[in-house]
Amino acid sequence: MPPRIHVGPEPERLFTEAVEAAGAVVAAEPAEAEAIVWLTGEPAGLVSVLHPGVRWVQLSSAGVEQWLADGAIDADRRWTSAAGAYGETVADHALALALAGRRRLHECARADSWSRELEGRPLFGCTVAVVGAGAIGRALIRLLEPWGCRIVAVTRSGRDVEGAAVSLPASKLDEVWPQADVVVVAAPATDATRHLVGAPELARFRSDAWLVNVARGTLVDTEALADALAAGRLAGAALDVTDPEPLPDGHPLWREPRALITPHVANTDDIRRRTLADFTRENIRRYAAGEELRGLIDPARGY
Repeated sequence: MPPRIHVGPEPERLFTEAVEAAGAVVAAEPAEAEAIVWLTGEPAGLVSVLHPGVRWVQLSSAGVEQWLADGAIDADRRWTSAAGAYGETVADHALALALAGRRRLHECARADSWSRELEGRPLFGCTVAVVGAGAIGRALIRLLEPWGCRIVAVTRSGRDVEGAAVSLPASKLDEVWPQADVVVVAAPATDATRHLVGAPELARFRSDAWLVNVARGTLVDTEALADALAAGRLAGAALDVTDPEPLPDGHPLWREPRALITPHVANTDDIRRRTLADFTRENIRRYAAGEELRGLIDPARGY
C-alpha cells in the first residue's frame, strides 16, 4: 500500500506531483495522511492538523530553530528539515560574496569618480575558513578548488572534511580567526552557535580579513560587527543574513563602506521551490522503501 502524503497548508502542484512521482498518494486532508509535507515556516498551522496517525513530517526550511523554540517538534514522529537541499545554490552566493568583497566591487559600484585606491585583492591562494562544513560548506569547498585556496574546515566534532587542508572541531575556533583571509559562516543556528562571532572573536580577525555569513544572522553579533567595521579592525563583511532581519532602515551597516549586504537571496525562490520538490520526492521514496530519511532533525543538537 503506497503511503498517503498530505501537502499543506495548500496543495501546490509542484509538490503534489513530487508525491505522485515518488509512488505515493496525495491525501487531500491531513486526517487521511500518515505523512505531511509542510511548505510554510509557521508552526501553529501545522501543529493544529497533526494527529497520532502522522508518522513523519517534512519541513521546507533547512534551519529549524523557530520550530524548536516554539516546541512544535515532538518525539511522537520523525521530523525532517530541508538540510542539504540548498547547499549548491547558497554556496554559489557565498563564493560571489567573497569574490565581490575581496575585489571591493561594492565600493566600486558606489563610486562616482575614477580611483585606483579602490583596487582590491584576489581570492586566489587565500586561506578560507569554512565554519560549518555541512551541505553548504562542503559545496563551497568544491567551488573554491579552482582558486587554489587553503581550506580550514570547522565542524562540531572536527571530523576530516574532504578538500580541506585542516579540519578542526568547534572547540578550536580561536585558532581559526587569526589565520583566515576569508571566514565563511555556514553553521546551523542553535543556542550554542548564537553570537559565534562576537566582539572577542572579531578582535582576533586579521585586519585584512573578510567575514561572509550565509547561515543565520544570529551567528554574528551585529552590533559588535558594526563597531569592528567602523573601527577598521577587519577589511569587510558580506552578509546575506542579519540579526535582526530584515536589517532596519537607517542601521549603521547600511552606511558602512566595508559592508556588503544582500537581502537573504542566496536561495532564490524559484530555485528553492524546485530544489525542495526534488528533495521531497527523494525523501518520500526513501520513506516508502523504509530507508533512512535525509535531513532528520535531532532536537538535542538543534538541527
